[in-house]
Amino acid sequence: MPAVSSRTLPTSTETASAPAAIPAIFREGLAPPPAAAGEFGQDGAHASAAVGDVLDKSLHALTARMTGGLSPAALAGAYFDWAAHIALSPGKQLQLWDKAVRKTLRLGRYVSQTALRGGEPCAACIEALPQDNRFRDPAWMRPPFDIIHQSFLLTQQWWHNAVTDVAGVTAQHERALDFTVRQLLDVISPANYLATNPEVLDKTVSEGGANLMRGVQNFWEDWERRMSGKPPVGAEAYEPGVNLATTPGKVVFRNRLIELIQYTPTTATVRPEPLLIVPAWIMKYYILDLSAHNSMVRYLVDQGFTVFMISWKNPDAEDRDLTLNDYRTLGVMAALDAIAAIVPGPRVHAMGYCLGGTLLSIAAAAMARDEDDRLASVTLLAAQTDFTEAGELTLFINESQLAFLEDMMWEQGYLDSTQMAGAFQLLRSNDLVWSRLVHDYLMGERATINDMMAWNADTTRMPYRMHSEYLRRLFLDNDLAEGRYTVDGRPIAIQDIRAPIFAVGTETDHVAPWKSVYKINLLADVDVTFVLTKGGHNAGIVSEPGHDHRHYRIATRPASGRHIPADDWLTMTPRRDGSWWPALADWLAGHSGAPVAPPSLGLPAMQGMLADAPGSYIHMK
Repeated sequence: MPAVSSRTLPTSTETASAPAAIPAIFREGLAPPPAAAGEFGQDGAHASAAVGDVLDKSLHALTARMTGGLSPAALAGAYFDWAAHIALSPGKQLQLWDKAVRKTLRLGRYVSQTALRGGEPCAACIEALPQDNRFRDPAWMRPPFDIIHQSFLLTQQWWHNAVTDVAGVTAQHERALDFTVRQLLDVISPANYLATNPEVLDKTVSEGGANLMRGVQNFWEDWERRMSGKPPVGAEAYEPGVNLATTPGKVVFRNRLIELIQYTPTTATVRPEPLLIVPAWIMKYYILDLSAHNSMVRYLVDQGFTVFMISWKNPDAEDRDLTLNDYRTLGVMAALDAIAAIVPGPRVHAMGYCLGGTLLSIAAAAMARDEDDRLASVTLLAAQTDFTEAGELTLFINESQLAFLEDMMWEQGYLDSTQMAGAFQLLRSNDLVWSRLVHDYLMGERATINDMMAWNADTTRMPYRMHSEYLRRLFLDNDLAEGRYTVDGRPIAIQDIRAPIFAVGTETDHVAPWKSVYKINLLADVDVTFVLTKGGHNAGIVSEPGHDHRHYRIATRPASGRHIPADDWLTMTPRRDGSWWPALADWLAGHSGAPVAPPSLGLPAMQGMLADAPGSYIHMK
């Protein structure tokens, strides 16, 4: 825990002399309590595990370090499932031979036509997929690079045909093998190599090789930074509390897991219902409070809302036994209790982003079950409640993979940020891995880092027990959607929530695909307003007014309305230009009371004890 400075909350000695008028929850939370092993009644699995179990876990953890966390057994299972079934499918084999011959003839015809035209390019025999930008440059249509990239695309298409639509192969094994083959083919893409990339060759000739010299310098600089734990080049220009996360406010509550920030009002009156934002703890909260111009927090404060934000602690090995329920009680519920003391009376608008939205759904369902009606509304930003269509992330979620991942986390007590980042980068390897390597090391260029890229580099960890529960109970077993998820020993159901819901999906989300987010319409028995906005998991949410080339769709399904399938909803819902943030502000205002005078920051008796936003947890590495 970082030392408490003059800008942070008081020490436990100062807390002991705090005025008695301060409720106990604040007196206990003014300073971080000492971390204690087994605080939640867990002894640590490693302490009592059998010697053989420890040996297995250690070996798996060592293997995981070499495979980037991917289970060889899981991949082998997918391969053998496919190999066994295709070996017993002579009809499929004949189809593949026929496709191979046809593709070879197509390529040969293309080569001959190009030769007859004296090297002039002719119509391509295969086009890249819309999302594949590797071969867009006209230089790729020059001989021999046209033949090189066309043959690669034909090979890529053939392998897709080979590993899909094989009778008897399980759907997950098919997706996993298709994904794996695609990753392997991406490694040998002609775009990745100097000799086969005409764009790189042209630049090398025009600059006399200077681009390659810069690329070597870039490589060694990146290597040194990675080995020493430094952020990417250019990230030093961005610092939370300086030019990121700068919306004025105070830390009004702290416990071992969260700091609760209350933001300073900027309007003469505010809506009586405060707004609590629950961000994901997979990354730091300030994705919603980036620079002044694109801060959702600042925007909502300027719209007359009293905004509270949870800032999660970055867990370490001592937090290995924190559970998902601890995140609910020490996070969402503790924040609601603190808000109720600061702004007594009105109900609370609650907003959750990504993993924080899933946690908020769990908390809201448990509150509804227990007849706790403190929520005025629930807003879910790129957050899933049903995980049956959770996209390519589910490729990493099966019993074999989870057992392997748990052993890796068991050894170190958490899932490291670099291990998580590697999985997310694999989902978009062309954009996030290979294109960057070509750009930085072959072209010798450096992309200008922006605020979102700096935030993305400010990574966090995930506690062993919590992450295991999250993956097993939600991703693997889908307990929340199917009514098996228990809180305090009793099941909860999304259908019990009675607060209206505002849900946002993003068009190109690889983490929480919009059709998965849309499934809240199948689970909730209240009015659901659904927004689909342009962008990905982060850029679609950080979509401030004035951002160029933005659009969204919005429609409300009343509690008594019929379900509309996602594809039909997309077709029948008109597109609107601009940011969706004003629609959110209008929706929140429509579910709020008449404006009143702003509340104080924290309790009046706490004024000398409050820390300035963004607090101290945000700086924990």
